[in-house]
Amino acid sequence: MTTLTSHEPVSPSVEDVRLAKASSRRLALFLNQNLKVCIAETQEQVELPAVAVRLLIDLLSAMAEGNAVTLIPIHAELTTQQAADLLNVSRPFLVRQLEDGVIPYRKVGTHRRVLFSDLMEYRHKTDSKRHDALDELAAQAQELEMGY
Repeated sequence: MTTLTSHEPVSPSVEDVRLAKASSRRLALFLNQNLKVCIAETQEQVELPAVAVRLLIDLLSAMAEGNAVTLIPIHAELTTQQAADLLNVSRPFLVRQLEDGVIPYRKVGTHRRVLFSDLMEYRHKTDSKRHDALDELAAQAQELEMGY
């Protein structure tokens, strides 16, 4: 299991935002393609797989918007605070979800650890429920001719 320890979010500087905007636009032309990158100092070429190019474009696009970014391996284990931050909920709410069995976790000594993949599954389920409820509300509003 990979434990997330030093992967803190990185906030881009003003210059980083400018450069990320320009480079993400140029790289978008190569989406879903392998890409050879030339290292200026050594003229060495490095080939990037298409999936890495797509992730790089996503990363640069987020930075171009001024967002702090971080990479989290899919099998990473998160602390309860990291998991709560990722879901944008309070730590006590997350702990309640864990204790109620809504999200799986394991204990390391007295500390709870949550798999990133389990958090993403939880997020997907809650988002799906939220969308279903909104669709139902919209359907009811249309039936009642409320102007939606």
